[in-house]
Amino acid sequence: MDHYEQKAYLELQLWERELHQKPPSWNRLATRIQQRINQHIPQKVHDTLTATIKQLVQAVLFGATHSSNLRGIEQERSLLHREALVRDKIDTYSKTAAAEGGITGAGGFLMSLADFPILMGIKLKLLFELATIYGFDVKDYRERLYILYIFQLAFSSKAQRLHVYHKILHWDQQLMVLPGDPSHFDWYTFQQEYRDYIDLAKLAQLLPVVGAAVGTIANYRLLKTLGKTAMMCYRLRLLKK
Repeated sequence: MDHYEQKAYLELQLWERELHQKPPSWNRLATRIQQRINQHIPQKVHDTLTATIKQLVQAVLFGATHSSNLRGIEQERSLLHREALVRDKIDTYSKTAAAEGGITGAGGFLMSLADFPILMGIKLKLLFELATIYGFDVKDYRERLYILYIFQLAFSSKAQRLHVYHKILHWDQQLMVLPGDPSHFDWYTFQQEYRDYIDLAKLAQLLPVVGAAVGTIANYRLLKTLGKTAMMCYRLRLLKK
């Protein structure tokens, strides 16, 4: 390893350690509140949300061939060079998401509801870009599933994050048991974990006056969280070989 790779590996180890730490009390309380709310939501609503998120993600992730502005990144590029591009992309997409959140937040309840699919598209587009920078072929179905696991790792409860982390950590073994069809993926858990994670962060966006500010800050932080998670997941594959 060169000096930068050693630094990146140390950061990766610290991130893994934080991942295994016990969540703070306020986080556990928020989880319990969300679980109680979910228990009072009719199953039909859960099923509808599952189908909606499944269709939305599949359309972006497994639909037409994804186009990228980053074709031709040489395999010889150093991790330092790649991650300079990665940080630039994360910053750009975070600002885009923040602007979108501010606009929809200022538009009231209906506009805030429109934020959900738009923000999902921005997040997945960022992950496609980052995968390409790290040298992975997003045309490969397995790489698109890896993107889905990164998404889950970023936006899930503590228990689910550890479950997904172990799949990513042992990706070579996971490749042998990947679902051959996207419809076999556990979409119910995916939508519920994602929705539970962002509900509390985004709820205030529906309020008048403060909605724009909340939408701006929440979207910016969500993209930063996703970007950092993606960096660590690709470091796992590149540095732990």
